[in-house]
Amino acid sequence: MTVLLGYSGGLLVPGHHVLPPLAIALVAGVLLPRALSRSNWAHRTPRLAVTVWILLGLALIASVSLTALQLLLPTAGSHHLSRFTEACVVSGGAQCGSLLPNGLAGVGTRGWAALVAAASVPAAFAVTFVRELLSARRQRVRHADLLRLVGSRRPELGATVLEHDTPAVYCLPGRGPQVVVSSGALEVLTRQQVTAVLEHERAHIAGRHHLLVAAAGAFCAIFRGLPLARLARTEVPLLLEMAADDRALRRCSRDALATALYAVASGQAPDMAFAAGGPSAVLRMRRILTPHAACSPTLRTVFVALTAAAALTPLVLACCSVPGISID
Repeated sequence: MTVLLGYSGGLLVPGHHVLPPLAIALVAGVLLPRALSRSNWAHRTPRLAVTVWILLGLALIASVSLTALQLLLPTAGSHHLSRFTEACVVSGGAQCGSLLPNGLAGVGTRGWAALVAAASVPAAFAVTFVRELLSARRQRVRHADLLRLVGSRRPELGATVLEHDTPAVYCLPGRGPQVVVSSGALEVLTRQQVTAVLEHERAHIAGRHHLLVAAAGAFCAIFRGLPLARLARTEVPLLLEMAADDRALRRCSRDALATALYAVASGQAPDMAFAAGGPSAVLRMRRILTPHAACSPTLRTVFVALTAAAALTPLVLACCSVPGISID
C-alpha cells in the first residue's frame, strides 16, 4: 500500500492519499453549492433540493474528518484502521479492538490523536446542532407561555388567535406545536385563504422542518465562511417554505394560497417560528402562480443517487486508502 506520510528532515510530509478527501471537500463545500443555488430545478423540486443540501453537508463533514485522519496517521503498511472501523460499525462498537493484535491498548498515540481529530468534526456539529435546538425550544416555550395569556384557542380552526391588527400567520413547531393566526388575518382573508395558510403552517409542523433549519444553522456555525454553509443557511429555509407551499396546494387552489401570502406578507413572527409571509413571499407567489413541469421520476432518482454516491465517497476512500494504525 502506498503510504500517506513520509519523513523529510524530521517533518511529516503528506502523500497523495490526502488529495481525494481534499478534492471532495472543495467540490462539496465550494463548487456544487454555488451551482445549486443558481439552478432553476431547485425551486421546481424543493424537497429534492433540500435532500441535496443535506448530502453535500454530510459529504463535507466526512471528507474533512478523513483529511484529518490522513494528515495525522503515522506511516504503516497495514490495513488495521480499515479493519478496526469495519469491526466497530458491524458490531456497534462491541468488537472495536478485536482485530487489532494488541487490542485497543496497542494503538499508538498518534493513531488515537488521528481518531480523535477525525471524530471532533462530526462531534462539534452534533453539539452545535443540539445547542441550536435547545435555544430555539427555549424561545418557543417563552412565546407559547405568552400566547396562553393573550391568545385564544379556536378549535374550529385548529389554531390560536392572537388579537393584532396586522395580518399574520405562523407556527411554533417542535413539542406541543401550534399554529397562530392574528385577528387581522381573519378579517382580511376568505375561508379558502385561511385554509390555505393553515395548511401551509401544518406542513411545516408535519415535516419537522425546524430540525433542518437547526441543522443548517449548526452547519453554518461550524463551517463559517464556506459557500456551502453560507448558502445553506439561506437556501434551506426558502426551500422548506416552498415545500410547505406545495403540500398546501394539495388542499387548496393556487389563487387562494397566493392571495393569502400577499395578504400576510408584511406580518411579523418570532425568529424561531415559520411564518406564512415574510421576505420570500413575493418569490413564492410568483412560483405558485406560474405552473411548472416537475422533474421526471427517473431524473430525480438518478440525481439523488449520484449525490448520495458523492456523499459516500469519503467513506469508501477511508476503507480503501487510509493507512493502518501503527502497533507498538
